[in-house]
Amino acid sequence: MRLSSLAAFGGVAGPVLFTAAWVVSSLRQAGVSAAGVQISGLAAGQARDPQIMMAGFVVLGACSAGFGAALARVSGRRWSTGPWLVVVAGAAAVAAGVFRRDHMLLTGPGFAGESWHNQVHDVASGIAYGAMLAAPLVLARRFRDDPDWAVIGRPVQALALASAVALAVFATRAAGPWNPVVQRVAVTLALTAEVVMAARMMTLPPAPAGRPRGRPVAAARGEPGPPTD
Repeated sequence: MRLSSLAAFGGVAGPVLFTAAWVVSSLRQAGVSAAGVQISGLAAGQARDPQIMMAGFVVLGACSAGFGAALARVSGRRWSTGPWLVVVAGAAAVAAGVFRRDHMLLTGPGFAGESWHNQVHDVASGIAYGAMLAAPLVLARRFRDDPDWAVIGRPVQALALASAVALAVFATRAAGPWNPVVQRVAVTLALTAEVVMAARMMTLPPAPAGRPRGRPVAAARGEPGPPTD
């Protein structure tokens, strides 16, 4: 199997395994509603079997970083903004899993102060969220100008925008006790965009002679193309 194909498979497997990890972990928390704990809390020391969620973060991050690197090579614009953002989101997800939160819930008795690894987790999570949303928005713009990728341009953009709306609701805590559910929706939409991109990479047709993969049609004809991202 080619490295690009393996990386694309990881772009599908990582989000799927991460989703499975939070579903299983949510159901295993005794005495706590499955919808009452945010994803990060499932990896906290107080959670039951926190290693499941920690592994989910690490696997997602490693797979996403590898997919982003492969996407840069396939696109023909090595380390352009979009693929870089996928790599950054992956690296931040790994950090969020390694440096876990102090408590399963956000508030409660004895919550005064935060450990250094809780603070690292918060920063890493923020970076992961931001990059996870920005990457598909940037890449969707590119996809529309490339015949190989145009078919997924609008779906990827729609998923990213829907995720951004859900994340905004989550950040404002407007959903109250349903906030963890809103978070899961926001993350799942963003990861679905990654799955769509990875699935497309696995099904790309052979590159036409004389036109490198990832190069816009206008550029192949010698016409001015859109600005690079």
